[in-house]
Amino acid sequence: MFENHATRLPPPLGIICLLLALPLLAQGEGGGEAEAPPPEAPVVVVPIRSAIQPVAAEVLDDAVRRAESEDAAALVVELDTPGGLSTSTRDMIQSMLGSRVPVVVYVSPAGAQAASAGFFLLMAADVAAMAPGTNAGASASVNLGGGDIEGTMAKKVEQDSRAQMRALAKRHGRNVELAEEAVTEARSFDAQEALDDNLIDLISPSLPQLLRDIDGRTVRSVSGDETVLRTADALIIRADPTPFQRARSFLAQPDIVALLFTAAGIGLMIELYNPGAILPGVVGAICGILAFYGLSVLPVNAAGLALLALAAIFFIVEIKVTSYGLLTLAGVTCLILGGLMLFDTAEPALQVSLSVLIPSAVAIVAVVLFLMFQVLRAHRTRVKTGAEGMVTERGRAWTDLAPQGKVFVHGEIWDAVSATPVSKGEAIEVVAVDGMVLEVRPLLVATAVPAGSSG
Repeated sequence: MFENHATRLPPPLGIICLLLALPLLAQGEGGGEAEAPPPEAPVVVVPIRSAIQPVAAEVLDDAVRRAESEDAAALVVELDTPGGLSTSTRDMIQSMLGSRVPVVVYVSPAGAQAASAGFFLLMAADVAAMAPGTNAGASASVNLGGGDIEGTMAKKVEQDSRAQMRALAKRHGRNVELAEEAVTEARSFDAQEALDDNLIDLISPSLPQLLRDIDGRTVRSVSGDETVLRTADALIIRADPTPFQRARSFLAQPDIVALLFTAAGIGLMIELYNPGAILPGVVGAICGILAFYGLSVLPVNAAGLALLALAAIFFIVEIKVTSYGLLTLAGVTCLILGGLMLFDTAEPALQVSLSVLIPSAVAIVAVVLFLMFQVLRAHRTRVKTGAEGMVTERGRAWTDLAPQGKVFVHGEIWDAVSATPVSKGEAIEVVAVDGMVLEVRPLLVATAVPAGSSG
């Protein structure tokens, strides 16, 4: 018996032929048309380039929602901040940790910083990156004056910050000890130090390079799911703040609030001195409303606000009451102290700087001194209207005065009385006014009478 070896293939070779035939069979079932590859997921980029405050938290939250709605491959936060409010920082961290889209925090451009609260955001990122020439850290808490917090409060604040920093650093496998030192010792790191010490994941000189560098990196979400980033050729979608958010963020700067208060005070003082001027009052009212909006966003210290109100009262009263500068000095003192105490936060980035307070105080003092000068000049100027304006006016006797009669003064005929007899046509001078009767006296020099005042 002979076997037909022509129709039997070795098992390995048969398997190979079958695998090669599968794509042809699939193509035949589909009518000969190959399916297009799925489109690449975009990357959403949001800039945070201000102090960390409620508006910045709102911008980030909007960007997270935008990234989730776009089913983005990643959300990149371009960060440059001197720090900010701890409450807003926690809100932003919660938004980042709760995001279904991987979050990349990128400290850029060169010269940018992620100081204080910004360092917490950097540690909370799924991927932490910095551009060359940037720095991060210095997250120690300070008091309202920029000094160290002392006593039990210092321990509470430090322990809370350390615990949060440890949790963020452990979650992403970063250097927990050095991350804590940014809180306990206010340490700061440049980009290369942060990379060498395992505080960040990479250094990239630009956003396109960053997207290429993180392509293929695996990140783990809070729930434990792993995601492989595909960002090299992704479409970039900018989630820039809206014009309204930009305006609110601008008004929420402490120095801007102080300048608006100064403009409001100057405008209202000018309007009170010169009622009816309208423009100074309108501008002052608008600046005051904008300043109060900034106060509604930032944490306000009631004592600082009260001192500013007291300063305004002192400046206004100085215009009405002669205090030889004491009220002005008190107003300047209240203005500077109130500005330093205005915001109830330990973050230096949200304090009014002396470089704004001192020029503001000088400007207000200059306006007050100018208004005081105008008031004094007005007091020294002889009254030229009304009954008081008639005193020292000269004219001529319209009739004989012995002692009563009539005189012609200032283009009008008046009833008059004179202690010294005066003949008709003789020059006279008004010495007092009693109702509608003038008290006059004769003038020895008739040529001193103003021309055109005779009857």
